[in-house]
Amino acid sequence: MTASIDRSQRWNRLLELLAESGRLTVEDAAEQLGVSPATVRRDFTALAEQQLATRTHGGIVASAVAYDLPVRYRQGDGAKQRIADYAAALVEPGCVVGINGGTTTTAMARALAGRSDPTGSGDDQLTIVTNALNIAAELVLRPHLRTICLGGTARRESYELYGPLAERSLAELRFDTLILGVNAISAEGGAQCRHLGEAGVNSEMVRRAQEVIVVATADKVGRAALAKICDIGQVSRLVTDVESDAAAVAEIRAAGVRVDLV
Repeated sequence: MTASIDRSQRWNRLLELLAESGRLTVEDAAEQLGVSPATVRRDFTALAEQQLATRTHGGIVASAVAYDLPVRYRQGDGAKQRIADYAAALVEPGCVVGINGGTTTTAMARALAGRSDPTGSGDDQLTIVTNALNIAAELVLRPHLRTICLGGTARRESYELYGPLAERSLAELRFDTLILGVNAISAEGGAQCRHLGEAGVNSEMVRRAQEVIVVATADKVGRAALAKICDIGQVSRLVTDVESDAAAVAEIRAAGVRVDLV
């Protein structure tokens, strides 16, 4: 899995560089990433095959993917990327994965899309169900994934769809795993977010999942936010970084949640 994660990180970095300039040459990308030109050429070809970029002589140019996202959605710090890569590696091939919106879940979705393990076709494909427009827009171009986007009212701050339509869209769905981004998580308060509408959709996603994996950087652990998504007992696992408050982590573990520090 190490090689897959390394490749996923390179692809994410290449897409970030492409978002900044709109065009990349093999030489520039090799220098920026510290890898060989041959590795860059293979990465360029793979990105073009997945319709994430257009191959040109000696480089690539941006395709019609939403590269105008705010920087926080295009670039993750070290801790956020470690969490994303680790969570992506937990997803079993061929399962149904729910993903809500957020910067960490966006990074996780990209890492998941970049995995190299064998995938099925048709109903055996890895299936992603999301209420985040930016995640759906990126993953729909990945031919080895099946992407399902919920309906609802779009919230410009997070690109998430919420409201009665989004909740009704979930009525007939189920997830093997839900990757849940949050604004806060604690043993006492459970998983929480800042927006009441998003909390309603996220709560319904939790109810539809066999396993709930919360992904959260250290600044979210032991904190509180406006709206409750679910009790801590409904969370199966928390993936966070090593800077998380030790006391808060201990309390979450005592509540029966597996906590992985990365």
